[in-house]
Amino acid sequence: MKELALNILDLAQNSISARATLIELEVIEDTMSDFLKITLADNGCGMTEDQVKSVTDPFYTTRTTRKVGLGVPFFKMAAEMAGGSFSIESEVGKGTRLAATFGLSNVDRMPVGDMEGVVSDLIYMNPQINFTFRRRIDSKEFFLDTAELKEILGDVPLNSSEVFEWISGYLKEQLESIK
Repeated sequence: MKELALNILDLAQNSISARATLIELEVIEDTMSDFLKITLADNGCGMTEDQVKSVTDPFYTTRTTRKVGLGVPFFKMAAEMAGGSFSIESEVGKGTRLAATFGLSNVDRMPVGDMEGVVSDLIYMNPQINFTFRRRIDSKEFFLDTAELKEILGDVPLNSSEVFEWISGYLKEQLESIK
């Protein structure tokens, strides 16, 4: 993958397949400490201890459509190649939490990429799922919670064209303001 946002999209699809009703994404950049941390957590079906041990193996997958699963191994590899680390915690019936840190100025760190596009697309394609998205760069922060949007909008679905357009624009505007 050419950017971390696309890797997040793939990992979020795992959460959706795990029947998550809440997916939390956090992207934190600290220029003084020279790190980027990305965390993705869900309340899906979770994994057994053996599955957690195997999930970073590219030849392990629970999918029946193909014999490899590259999302988690690529995410782990990207973090480690950029001088960072990777961790995964999961509990059956409770969900899964992935976290990766990257050396922010490391020459091998992939760009973050179009995170606002990925987040708005995930919301649009999965209006039944609640998403939270936190993006922090040093002391500036932006937070979005679709549960709050649903409460404000009432019967208007998150995947209506007007709402999607507003969410996309709002994400872009807010993320630009914290850069």
